[in-house]
This record gives sequence, structure tokens and C-alpha cells, in this order.
Amino acid sequence: MSGLDRVASPCVRNCCLDDEDVCLGCFRSLSEICGWSVADDGERLSCLARAEQRKAAKKSPKAQVGAGEPTGGNSP
Repeated sequence: MSGLDRVASPCVRNCCLDDEDVCLGCFRSLSEICGWSVADDGERLSCLARAEQRKAAKKSPKAQVGAGEPTGGNSP
């Protein structure tokens, strides 16, 4: 398989790592980004699946618990 047929990088040129070293643009981990160029297509597809899971978890309402206003209501 030539380089033109390889699984393309999901990079969106919005590179910024969070506290867990995950890119907020493509949701790959730093180690996944660094290893992308030498990864075979199977590894790249696995990486993309993990990135998609991270993205979904980040955007889910459950991931937002604890962010913003405190919970507990107005009870004394």
C-alpha cells in the first residue's frame, strides 16, 4: 500500500493538549500523535476509534458533571 492510500491523520490544526496530554482538536493522545507516522493502518484505525470515544465522552452531559455550578441545591 502506498503512502497515498494510508489512513489519513485526523489533525485539524487546533493542537492544544489538556491535562491528560490529549489534543483538544483531534482527541488523540500525545503518544498516538507522535507514533502516527510509523503506525500501520490497523493501529491508525484503532487510534481513531479511541479518539472518537474520547471526543464523545468529552461532549457527553455526564462528562460535564462537576463543571460549572455546584450541585446540592439550596438546602441548609
